[in-house]
Amino acid sequence: MDPFCWGGHMQDIRRVTVVGGGLIGASWCALFLVHGLEVVLHDVVPDAERRVREELQRISPVLQSLGLVLDPQTPRLSFTLDLADAVRHADAVQECGPERLAFKQDLWARIERHCSPTTLLMSSSSGITASMQSRRMNTPERMLIAHPFNPPHLIPLVELVPGRRTDARAMAVAQVFFTGLGKRVVRLRKEIPGFVANRIQAAVIRESVSLVRQGVVSVEDLDVAVTQSLGLRWAVGGPFISAHLGGGAGGIRAFWGQFATGLQLLWLHMRLKPVWLGRGAQLDLAEAVEKAYGAKPVAELAMARDRQQNAVLGALRASLDTSEDDKA
Repeated sequence: MDPFCWGGHMQDIRRVTVVGGGLIGASWCALFLVHGLEVVLHDVVPDAERRVREELQRISPVLQSLGLVLDPQTPRLSFTLDLADAVRHADAVQECGPERLAFKQDLWARIERHCSPTTLLMSSSSGITASMQSRRMNTPERMLIAHPFNPPHLIPLVELVPGRRTDARAMAVAQVFFTGLGKRVVRLRKEIPGFVANRIQAAVIRESVSLVRQGVVSVEDLDVAVTQSLGLRWAVGGPFISAHLGGGAGGIRAFWGQFATGLQLLWLHMRLKPVWLGRGAQLDLAEAVEKAYGAKPVAELAMARDRQQNAVLGALRASLDTSEDDKA
């Protein structure tokens, strides 16, 4: 049997093994369970079952508020200390172990020996590439990164990152699977350490640390600066569509015309590795942005952004009002 003859439908994955019962592993368990999947959790810690079920109990109310029923005692969740037993009948494996390369390489080699040849193998790693992890595997074609943002049961993003030898069909099955679970899937075109979201986050944290260490701003005020500007903006539009709208009626081309030089000067002042925004780069990026968003006029996109922004602000105000009522 061709090990990659999957149907490409979510119902092909009904039994998932989660390796590692920490916060990420427990959160994945919650997501899989509320969507009716059978879950086996493997962890070498003897009290893993108690810890995971306690975490499921903690997060069940927030899932219930979203209309998702999570029973922490469900018989669809089982536990085993034996790795071979855990993966033997798995349709997919979601690895959530320590971020240590040698550990992951040894783990995947052992998983591969005991699971079905059709099992989809995915790592939750936040930075170690699939090519690095799968070096000791005989079938690296079915192994890929499925990196969530914490906590996976709430934050929609999952980054699918192929290794150099990952089969395109494995990526396709993973995309269908996670889309069926309500996730927003981003497929990277090539692997890079840290992937996408964590690299952006790392850059923000790096500059935040620098500003506080220089005495420019307090920790509290820096957090306010982010939550009351970029955090709100990015909740409804990423950097490129925000730049497109920031150019007014002229869109992304007007944005580059007004801000490209200033951005490059600021990057140099911040001693960041230069990313030159010459005319060619500006044109290429403008064409990519217009391909993604140009079907609608800038004014229409801006109105949609404002409606979404107001919805976010309203939800935050309602949450604050509820908190105050609880204190009273």
